[in-house]
Amino acid sequence: MRRRPIIIAEVASGPHSAGKATEVSREFWVSSGHQLTRRAPDGRLAVTDELLAAYLARPELVPPPEACAAERALHRSLLLAPRRPVSSQDIATLADADARENWATALAFRDRLLAAGTVEGAYLDLVRNGPGATPPVFLDQLVHLILRNALDECEDPYLLRAAELFFRRQRAGFQDGATLLADDEALETRDAVFDSPLTAMLGGDPVSGLDVLTAENAWTYWSRSDAFTMALNIGSDPRARAALAEVIALWVRHLLGVQTGVAPLPRVEDRDWRWFVGLDAEATRIGNALWRGEPLGEDARSRILALFALRFADPRPVEARLGDRPVYLLLAMTPDRLVRIKPQNLIAGLPVAAE
Repeated sequence: MRRRPIIIAEVASGPHSAGKATEVSREFWVSSGHQLTRRAPDGRLAVTDELLAAYLARPELVPPPEACAAERALHRSLLLAPRRPVSSQDIATLADADARENWATALAFRDRLLAAGTVEGAYLDLVRNGPGATPPVFLDQLVHLILRNALDECEDPYLLRAAELFFRRQRAGFQDGATLLADDEALETRDAVFDSPLTAMLGGDPVSGLDVLTAENAWTYWSRSDAFTMALNIGSDPRARAALAEVIALWVRHLLGVQTGVAPLPRVEDRDWRWFVGLDAEATRIGNALWRGEPLGEDARSRILALFALRFADPRPVEARLGDRPVYLLLAMTPDRLVRIKPQNLIAGLPVAAE
């Protein structure tokens, strides 16, 4: 353990104006598929036939016109009975090698959902025991669905927008000295539709063209929650960082059953830095370098977007070596300004004993 001061970075803060209370609809993130499932008695989401059928309707699994009769028959039978057993021999009868691979992957994922019984249970199994060949997009969909469940009564668009970071890749940009996060796919879609060669030649930060979530326009989030078109001012809006801290605590509580308090920090300066979790791969790399005592260049420092301290309300399920110290959480962007939170790091990286 290192017993020296560690100063990671300072995170800019700025003024934030309070907005008026508004009446909002609670429907959001229809694309999560939450209508296809139901709550189990423990509050988690039961794996339903409707949810399984939605996976079977994905373009990767719908047989193309040239598919063999065996693949078309397999697909039809699963739409009628999504839980029916499928043997390796059944998959081997498919004529196309890519189809065999796709179906083997999808059915392995389905079987893990069925074995767990709930969406949350399946996600924990995938994180703790390894995802195997499960496509990352399937993990993102599970996170989307789990957060839709955990945030069901939420009326704060800041929390919802911050939660998008858990399952949607972001691109960082800068506007008036503030660091903004925007949905990368939404930016790519917008650029493909609206950008011209002249716009590209003139330059400009593409993130700056989006609406930035504020107290004044937060009410518009509800009507476009599935479009993911609002940017989050992670750099100078304290409410944005506080919202991300709250989502982190909610995620840990919902999946691990552990109460925590998470607070944003302007910097980390600690002689007894015992534990950290990188919220993304870049933050993990930076944190590991600091842990090894390596000097951190200005370029790496500039990529740190947010810092948090997580403290456990009850120390009993926590590893004794943490003591009463906080767990520091780091969020960073890559050199090309991408931000990809890995929420599984909070499950696997916190010093909490598994259930």
